[in-house]
Amino acid sequence: MAGGKETPRQKMIGMMYLVLTALLALNVSKSILDAFVAIEENMQQANLTELARGDEKEAALVEVSTDKSNQVAMAKAKKLLEAVKQIDDLAAAEIKKIDDLKFEILEACGEDMKSIAKPESIVTIAYSKERPLKPTRMNLEFVSGKDKYDDPMRIMIGAETDIKKPDGKGMIMFNDLKKYRDAVVQVLAGSQVATDTSGNVTTVKKFKFTSPDISKYKDQTELGVLVRKEIKKQGTVNEDDVDDIIEIYRGLTKIEYSEVHGEKGVHWIGKTFDHSPSVAAIASLTSLQKDVLAARARAVNRIRMRVGGGEYSFNKVMELAYGPEVVNQNEEFEVQVLMAAFDTDKQPEVTYNGEKVTNVRDGKGYVKVKAGSSNMTLSGTVAIRKKNGDLTTREWSKEIVVMKPSGSIELPEMNMLYRGYPNKVNATASGYPTTNLSASGASVSKSGEGWIVKPAGRGKTATLSVSGRTADGKSVTLKSMQFRCSNLPDPELYWGGVKNGGKASKSQTKLFAKYPPEIPLNASFSIVKWECQVPGAQGKPPGGPGSNISAATNLLRAAKPGSQVSFICTVVGPDGIQRKKAGAFKI
Repeated sequence: MAGGKETPRQKMIGMMYLVLTALLALNVSKSILDAFVAIEENMQQANLTELARGDEKEAALVEVSTDKSNQVAMAKAKKLLEAVKQIDDLAAAEIKKIDDLKFEILEACGEDMKSIAKPESIVTIAYSKERPLKPTRMNLEFVSGKDKYDDPMRIMIGAETDIKKPDGKGMIMFNDLKKYRDAVVQVLAGSQVATDTSGNVTTVKKFKFTSPDISKYKDQTELGVLVRKEIKKQGTVNEDDVDDIIEIYRGLTKIEYSEVHGEKGVHWIGKTFDHSPSVAAIASLTSLQKDVLAARARAVNRIRMRVGGGEYSFNKVMELAYGPEVVNQNEEFEVQVLMAAFDTDKQPEVTYNGEKVTNVRDGKGYVKVKAGSSNMTLSGTVAIRKKNGDLTTREWSKEIVVMKPSGSIELPEMNMLYRGYPNKVNATASGYPTTNLSASGASVSKSGEGWIVKPAGRGKTATLSVSGRTADGKSVTLKSMQFRCSNLPDPELYWGGVKNGGKASKSQTKLFAKYPPEIPLNASFSIVKWECQVPGAQGKPPGGPGSNISAATNLLRAAKPGSQVSFICTVVGPDGIQRKKAGAFKI
């Protein structure tokens, strides 16, 4: 392309092609990395879905455990919740271990993992002991070294990065996942309960399962066959649990060794994390968290079915259609249509307005409809096949009341109006064409879709009342609520972008008085004057008007690193009150 016999012009053109090719390669690389960011986001959403699935079934079991109308079911549910608690603890421990690995990888890549829920923070929702099953929420868009792979390989595969014999933390995780799998199916299989002659609920000890270590198989289908054979061989698993145990086992089992690009005997850890960019490694770990949560959800669902499911026979089918009783105008809503009893191998056939419903699962047809401006009546048919193949068909109908959107969320302890501040208030009189807001002890003015309320005088309380006006002009007061009145809270002092008490740069020349993020008020404060002090400095402390501290430049330059710099400022807010604020910063 740029050989010795080429002219200078041809050489230049050749170099341009090389540069263009390199740029295209960079663009492809960036697009691939961005794809991993998107995959990670989708996996995190899937994790939340799996978490919600498990939580929903667990909540249903908790509800049964408190239902005193059925003492036997209540006692069984309480016993079964012990097994659910074991599974939750196992899953939570595994989620935390994988979270810790993510942090270790990103910190090794030089990322800031201590900043949480701030602009450009990687961690958007931190791990919480109150919700130990919820993985840490991350936004990989803000990972600066998306293409770094040395550190993920070193941590997951090992210092020697032998993809056939990994000895890094990935192997610990790989073995931990197998231990989690074995423990979950063991708890599930042994969670059968029964009532003895005295009415006491006991665990049926004959049911159990010892998880086999199956590492060689062709595909998921063959793995399922092998697990089923082992279950049959042991003969101690309740028949109702077989399919769930197989699915949990398959979801948490990986083909340990495989051939990659012609190289045989590559371990799953080596295959997954060999030259894997940091964002790809994190996405892979998030996928494993999904496997953990999916196994937990499936196990909890099966345990929930031990109470009120599978114990009762039926000889009659009945059509049911249920969904929201009230919807808002232009709101999309969903109606679930089902037979009261169904066979998982014979899903019902559902129609709506003469058209076949294609979204049918779990014995239910899901009908999505967009609400109009008035009440609606939905109707159709639902049919299920008998054992002989004949269809039993029933008609279904559902009444839907359509209302305009309205809602009310209140924090009684937070009822506060600030003096000298335009407090924004929204009020709705549901069911009335016109809404009005009035006040005692405050002034009210309309502003867009809401109102601006300002306390009058120095009163400690004000009362707001919302009323609806009927079509004939009649006013009906619907609700009155008392609010406390107070001055605006004091702002916090910032030096540049650093809050009082932080470490600032002495090159910053601006002070600010404003509210920190935890105070959701949009109030502006200005600095009237300031004074700067450094311990040990000689002479009169520098000061000046406004927020510019350039007059303190010489003092700050002379201060040693690690010194504490103090500012005493007079600030004024929208209420006109002058406040003295002090701030201390390290430099």
